[in-house]
Amino acid sequence: MAIIEAAGLEKTYSTKSGPVHALDGMDLSVPEGTVKALLGPNGAGKTTVVKILTTLIQPTAGTARVDGLDVLRDPKAVRRIIGVSGQYSAVDENLTGFENLDMVGRLYHLGASASRRRAQELIDQFELTEAGNRPVKGFSGGMRRRIDLAGALVIRPKILFLDEPTTGLDPRSRISLWGIIKELVRDGTTLLLTTQYLEEADQLSDDIVVIDGGRAIAEGTSDELKAQIGGHRASVSLLEQADAPTARAVLGRYGDGEPVTGDDGRSIEVTVSDGPRALQLILADLEEAGIALHDAGMRRPSLDDVFLTLTGRRAEDGTDSSDSTPGKEAAA
Repeated sequence: MAIIEAAGLEKTYSTKSGPVHALDGMDLSVPEGTVKALLGPNGAGKTTVVKILTTLIQPTAGTARVDGLDVLRDPKAVRRIIGVSGQYSAVDENLTGFENLDMVGRLYHLGASASRRRAQELIDQFELTEAGNRPVKGFSGGMRRRIDLAGALVIRPKILFLDEPTTGLDPRSRISLWGIIKELVRDGTTLLLTTQYLEEADQLSDDIVVIDGGRAIAEGTSDELKAQIGGHRASVSLLEQADAPTARAVLGRYGDGEPVTGDDGRSIEVTVSDGPRALQLILADLEEAGIALHDAGMRRPSLDDVFLTLTGRRAEDGTDSSDSTPGKEAAA
C-alpha cells in the first residue's frame, strides 16, 4: 500500500518576468517501508514536492496524501507523523547539540523528562556524545547534518523526508550519514529522499523517480532504469588530443550512436551492442592507425547515462536554488 501519494501536482509562482512553473503535473506513489528517491538537478522541482507533502506550501493544483491524510485538509495531523530534514540544517547555533534536540522534543509536547531522555538517546545513536554538550556553532558540516537529522527523528516518525541530506558534505561524512539512513530504513521507516547525487540514489533507494521540468520522466529501480538504455560503453583515453578526430571515427564505426568526447578532449566513449567484441575491434583499428592510448576499457551504463539520455544533461547540472523567495523556491 502506498503511504505517500500525489497526483497531478502543480505549483506556479508569479514573478516580474512571468509565471514560473515549479511543478507541472507531478505524480508520485511511495509504498510503506520503502525508500523512494527523487533524482534530478537543481531546478527540477524536487524540493517543491517535499514542501507540499510536508505542508510547508500548498499546490496550485493536484492532490497529495500522507498515510491517508490529505495534506491540505489536515496539515496538523500530517505534521504529527512525519520527520523532515531540509537542505539546510535547522539548528540553533547558540545551543548545544543536546539542547537543540531537547527543544524539539518540547515543541512536540513530549514533556521535560521524555524530551531529555529522547535527546540523549539520539546523541548516543548519532555518535555525538563528545560534542553533545558543545554549542552547534563549533560543529563541522557533517556533525550539523547529523544533529539536524536527529531532530527529525525525535518523535520516531513513521515517514521521513530528507531533502538533499548530504549536499556539501565531504565523502567521509556522506558515507557516515548514509549508514545512519540505512539503519533507519532497516527499522521500518518509510523514506522519501531527494538528491542530485547519482551514487546516493543508487546506494539508498529501492525505487528512483527521475524528475525534470517539474514532472516525473522515468521511474524504476536502478537496474531497471539502466536497462532502459541498454548496451555497454566502450571508452578510450588518448595520449594526444590531435588524434581525437580519427579516434572518434573509429569508435563511431562500431558504436550504436555518436561517440561522446569528454571535457578534456582526449576521452571518447560510445555505446556498443557487443561490448567485448566491439572493444577488440576498436583497439585493433586504433593500433593500425598509429594512435597511442593512455587507457581503454568497457563499462555498463550508469545512472548518469540514464539521466543524460532522458534529459540531455547530467544530474549535477543546474543552478543553485533557495527557499527564501517564491521565485527562487520555484527553482528548487
